[in-house]
Amino acid sequence: MNLKSGTLHPAVLQVEGAKMGVMDELIEAEPYTLEVLEPPPDVEQLLQDLRCADVNRRMLAARAFSEIQDARAVPALIEMLNDDCPLVRVSAAYAVGRNPCSEAVEPLIAVLDRDWNGYVRKGLVWALGNCCDARAFDSLVEALMTDIPAVRLWAASALGQLGDLRALGPLSIALAKDPFAVVRSNCAWALGRLGDVRAVPSLQRALGDEDLSVQLDAREALETLGYHHEADSADLFEIC
Repeated sequence: MNLKSGTLHPAVLQVEGAKMGVMDELIEAEPYTLEVLEPPPDVEQLLQDLRCADVNRRMLAARAFSEIQDARAVPALIEMLNDDCPLVRVSAAYAVGRNPCSEAVEPLIAVLDRDWNGYVRKGLVWALGNCCDARAFDSLVEALMTDIPAVRLWAASALGQLGDLRALGPLSIALAKDPFAVVRSNCAWALGRLGDVRAVPSLQRALGDEDLSVQLDAREALETLGYHHEADSADLFEIC
């Protein structure tokens, strides 16, 4: 090699070219591999496993219904929200969230108010957001204001999904004061989702947030509300 120019001697290039040719032939000779498709889940067996005495089978069955929608699973999943094993409870919470129904709302709220496990509460809040039921409002606000960050960020999103305009105040406060940027970002998204222009002043202030992701989510929320920078915001009602 010519170290100054960084080029290879012509003879070396010929050898390298020959090696590459051999490799090309080997690659071309490799047979095509087909992706092996997994068989579809046995839903009937999974429904039975939800009530199985074996904790691992219960957990795996509940986890399966976080991907499968089948109303027949809901009664057993609601019961599993009170399972002794937190892994079963969190799996059941996400499964209920995938299969939301009005009958699940009160049990979800009851478990959220007393469960000690943060992972379970996070799943419960996510499920309540998917249920979109006003009965969850107070518990979701409480979670947004007092719970751990992983739960607060999903509580913010759930309040946005709920569509209850009473959430404008709590979300605006959390957007301004929560110490975690991921929570503030979700608050901005939720305010945009609520679709009420009274959130504009809070979102405007969030454009100056120290975290770029919060700024971007606030800007997107403002655009969702149809706000333009040249618009006069003097007449807009400020939440907090």
